[in-house]
Amino acid sequence: MQRSAPRLTRILAAAAVPVMLVVAGCSSDSGSDGDGAAKKGGEKATATATASATPSPTPTVEPAKFAKLPTACKAIAAKTTAALVPKAKNENGTAAPSSDLALRGGCSWNGLEDKGVKGSQYRWLDVSFYRYDSEVSLGSGQARARENFAKELGKIQATTGAKKMSTTATSGLGDEAKTVTYTVNKTDEDFVYASIVARTGNVLVLLSYNGAGYAGAPTPETKAIVEGATKAAKEAVASVAAANK
Repeated sequence: MQRSAPRLTRILAAAAVPVMLVVAGCSSDSGSDGDGAAKKGGEKATATATASATPSPTPTVEPAKFAKLPTACKAIAAKTTAALVPKAKNENGTAAPSSDLALRGGCSWNGLEDKGVKGSQYRWLDVSFYRYDSEVSLGSGQARARENFAKELGKIQATTGAKKMSTTATSGLGDEAKTVTYTVNKTDEDFVYASIVARTGNVLVLLSYNGAGYAGAPTPETKAIVEGATKAAKEAVASVAAANK
């Protein structure tokens, strides 16, 4: 019994050696995995930093076609305004007030032609221009003009007291145009209207021509009013391109 005790001690000591080696081996493997994870984490962080450093594309928008507006009172030829509005109070037209002539402008002519025993003929002609710039937050000037084309047309179609209203597409006036005809009774007379909304690029042209007969004079025919309005509108639309040459 006394001799077996030392032997048992030696056996237990020898058996403990492999256990220590295994533990050491596990410790070594664990350290290797940690280095790999750290390396992968570093690569991921570098890739993220590189992606963050790449600048985002700058938003763009289609440039506006026209940068200027014509002088409204000179947009329609003097001989045209004289024919459409005889005896105009101001042959050169009366300019509409504007806070920014680069974006909006207008002019009007009105007059009463006395025909003696045949009565009198009243005529009114006005033209307005609206230009829209291209802005990233709002869209291109052309798109904005198209949107406001519909709005302006809607305003005309909602004219209070309008009768016999008709809307037709009109060719030969910029990129798109519509003519609205109607009558309105004012001062006990029927006024015949032809209002045109036309778009050329990023510019809207609004033109209205109307007339009435007084003191027994006949009410003007719708056809004549439409023809006069169309002629004036063509000149107004053409003046936009001319102003930007």
